[in-house]
Amino acid sequence: MTPDPLAARLGNPSGPLFFPVTAFGPDGSVDLEVYRDHVRRGVENGAAAVFACCGTGEFHALTPEEFEQCVRAAVEAAGGRVPVVAGAGYGTALAVRYARVAEAAGADGLLAMPPYLVVAGQEGLLRHYREVAAATALPVIVYQRDNAVFTPRTVVTLARTDGIIGFKDGVGDLDLMQRIVSAVRTEVPGGFLYFNGLPTAEQTQLAYRAIGVPLYSSAVFCFAPKIALAFYEALRTGDDTTAHRLLDGFYRPFVELRAQGRGYAVALVKAAVRLRGLDVGEVRPPLHEPTEDHVKQLAELIDRGYALLEEGK
Repeated sequence: MTPDPLAARLGNPSGPLFFPVTAFGPDGSVDLEVYRDHVRRGVENGAAAVFACCGTGEFHALTPEEFEQCVRAAVEAAGGRVPVVAGAGYGTALAVRYARVAEAAGADGLLAMPPYLVVAGQEGLLRHYREVAAATALPVIVYQRDNAVFTPRTVVTLARTDGIIGFKDGVGDLDLMQRIVSAVRTEVPGGFLYFNGLPTAEQTQLAYRAIGVPLYSSAVFCFAPKIALAFYEALRTGDDTTAHRLLDGFYRPFVELRAQGRGYAVALVKAAVRLRGLDVGEVRPPLHEPTEDHVKQLAELIDRGYALLEEGK
């Protein structure tokens, strides 16, 4: 079997996986010029792939028309230098629609997010993701989180499904993930991909890497690419001293700050992008902006993170 081109590129990344925020103007509409700039900067700073209109990109808050505009803008900004993976979600019919829109806009793959609202059984989840995978020629990564939690047997079936190339975990149950990795490795040997999709995934990536999950989302790359790159290189080269210094001095305090507000996994990231000089606007409801004090703490924390890089030289 010929390896999927996207799987081959993601399986051996040259840098962090970039999940850009979606830029909104003062009137609340999508600002495609700023969004292109944000994506372009990420690619030029060393991102290995762009995951457009996913969780950090407020997929839930975009209309289908805005989604298409943003995916197309991300593809244009990436310019073929790295692959662009687009989100797709809601109920099966809408997820299929988003998948086809993403394909028409030039995306290289899909991140299939959980179905909306309902808590489905394993059989229903399989039907959902199989229909999404069959709807286009785009390879699909299935995102486990919230109301879409899978048994190892279900993931084995997903791994055998044409068009599904990977599995992203946003639940954080390491025992479950170890059993999933083991089951797929035993029954579907090959290049199935695994991603750590927890918020601020760097915080848990040492543990995920140990159980066979080498890839991870990096929201920090949106606003502090040098810090994200330094951590990525530390993992790649086995430099635990640097990894621990960044975890202890930057990532753990960032996670603790993130825990101070619901929705801060997106809202803090967007505030941090603004702090670093790119006006990407505010989050859309039902998310809310961080408090003034939390933004002040965020600014101090980013400065501390960059100071840690200098200490390591």
